[in-house]
Amino acid sequence: MRLPPSLKHDPRALAVQILNRVDAEEAFAEPLLDSVLSSGQPPAAVDRGLLTFLVYGTLRTRGLLDFLIDRFYRGKPATLDPVVRNILRVALYQVRFAEKIPAYAAVDEAVGRAKRLAPGRDKLVNAILRNALRGLAGVELPDPKADPAGHLAVAYSHPRWLVERWIGCFGLDATRALCRADNEIPPLTLRVNTLKTSRTGMLERLAQVGLEVKATALSPDGIVLAKPPASPRELPEIAEGMLFVQDEASQLIARLLAPRSGERVLDLCAGSGGKTTHLAALMENDGEIVAADNQRAKLAALESTARQWGASVVRTAPVDATDPDGTARLGTFDRVLVDAPCSGLGTLRRNPEIRWHLTERKLAEMPPLQGRILANAAACVRPGGILLYSTCSVMPEENDGVVAAFLEAHPDFSPQSPPAEVPAGTVDAEGFFRTFPHRHGTDGFFGALLVRQR
Repeated sequence: MRLPPSLKHDPRALAVQILNRVDAEEAFAEPLLDSVLSSGQPPAAVDRGLLTFLVYGTLRTRGLLDFLIDRFYRGKPATLDPVVRNILRVALYQVRFAEKIPAYAAVDEAVGRAKRLAPGRDKLVNAILRNALRGLAGVELPDPKADPAGHLAVAYSHPRWLVERWIGCFGLDATRALCRADNEIPPLTLRVNTLKTSRTGMLERLAQVGLEVKATALSPDGIVLAKPPASPRELPEIAEGMLFVQDEASQLIARLLAPRSGERVLDLCAGSGGKTTHLAALMENDGEIVAADNQRAKLAALESTARQWGASVVRTAPVDATDPDGTARLGTFDRVLVDAPCSGLGTLRRNPEIRWHLTERKLAEMPPLQGRILANAAACVRPGGILLYSTCSVMPEENDGVVAAFLEAHPDFSPQSPPAEVPAGTVDAEGFFRTFPHRHGTDGFFGALLVRQR
């Protein structure tokens, strides 16, 4: 990220630059933050915390911030320069949500930053922010009774189209609770590598070095780190292959598939291997796991992780899951996991930028893609074998709809109830695995087990 030397170690300027890239490139904030934090800038731990606070806080409240900015900008909202808008967003976020930062200081700093990041626009930034300071108390949000969707969209910073869809799917009260939960800071959840240690042993080890830890409520393999260090991925236990950063609901997917020692298992959309290594641990490193993905960089990362974890049963295969010929060459398996590409709408606590990148058109493209992948995966399941379809989405069209269409086209498959050890509160009346941030305190995940009869 190129910044003027005077702003090189300014977390607020860095926050603006990260937000600019999130917008311009539809990038995720986490790798951009990791890149900055691992580079040694800003140097102070308090600044590292402030940078993370500003980036994620601004993304989570962006809808409300834009609503306020547009009230005090006299031009057409669409004409406001994106860099200027991000300078304003960061400043207003500090004014509205950062109690330790005086409002006048946030404004003065934003104006000075604008002189360097958006030359010639500093007076505009000053005018909008000064007007906002005088008028914030008088701004009224959309009326919750006359326009409930509009009110939730602004108050909880979600796109209106998404709020309307959720109200139709889940009802008003559940949508309000879901939107509120999406804006909470999620816990740092880690999965223990049971090939090397036990959860009890790891809890004791982390507590001995002064970390505040507890066992996860739903996953028998998880640990919650209450007060993580500024860069938690630098924990030595992660580098040693003893811990993996993974949401609690995501940890339950491998247990939902319930692989057994000696089986042949396919992870068709393996990514960088979070669930693959968990499958290896559950199989006690006995059997064979084929981890397939169409991105070789992810497979290289997966191979590295498998070596760290001591998961010797894993081998990788560069395969496009949408290609029936490519998947057919993999052979047949006892169990197949399809952790399908999806909208990610169950992960808005961790990835708030998704809500601003996703459109109705992009969402509509997901189910056909997911259906093709699921059909290809089905051909890899032996008679009597198990197929697990999962997503990190809460949208019915990506979950129930895809499964229903698949079962109609594949009469040789039928639904199967989850294993008894899967927490009862995560299984619905139809036998589908389903979690929500506002109900379970986890990311939103879906899972459907399907057995091949012949």
